[in-house]
Amino acid sequence: MSKLNGKVAVITGGTSGMALATAGLFVREGAHVFVTGRRKDRLDEAVAAIGRNVTGVRGDVADLDDLDRLVEAVAAEKGRVDVLFANAGVSVHGEPLGTVTEHSFDSVFDVNVRGTLFTAQKLLPLMADGASIILTGSATAVKGFPGSLVYSASKAALRSFARTWTADLKDRRIRVNLLSPGPIDTPATEGVPPEFRERLIGMLPSGRFGADTEVATAALFLASGDSAFVTGTELFVDGGMAQV
Repeated sequence: MSKLNGKVAVITGGTSGMALATAGLFVREGAHVFVTGRRKDRLDEAVAAIGRNVTGVRGDVADLDDLDRLVEAVAAEKGRVDVLFANAGVSVHGEPLGTVTEHSFDSVFDVNVRGTLFTAQKLLPLMADGASIILTGSATAVKGFPGSLVYSASKAALRSFARTWTADLKDRRIRVNLLSPGPIDTPATEGVPPEFRERLIGMLPSGRFGADTEVATAALFLASGDSAFVTGTELFVDGGMAQV
């Protein structure tokens, strides 16, 4: 039997890379998936790529009105949520402490922290008891890379969310976990300068970048009954970067 047979999943920021690969895998494992994205053209392309059992909802998780429309769409079509993969996020790198601006700080925290919190809060009334919430962290949150302090801090906040939400939601048996990738080959990393890519690879015991499908299979584990006794934790899919 498929691991998500009959389940309803919501994946924010699901139009490319790891999240799109996850949405496709969830559908193949029997779920109906709602994917969100800010750009209608990319959202339409993602829905077409997934092909079936998928609903696209345009919106920005930093906009609470857009989140309300997401809730309305899920409630009208399916009436419940079994899996929430709160993946939508933005990154700003190359800004050491002395150059961080109010705008760059707000733009990252509005999406990565505020957006994640209110996505979960607004969908919570639709979430089934025993549901799974997966947050997207990052291996950079524990490594201290220069120039990544705002992004890394936003992902560290999500580690705290996973712990506190697990305690908050224990009576409903809703599991909350953080999925933290390292360097992954996605459209977002295509523009990485070759010398920086080689530097990153040199830090990886695996000796390579990961594939988006490898993140997707980890997300499937956290979404399914295979991880029924796993909650409040952080699962690194980072080729060992943050571990050694």
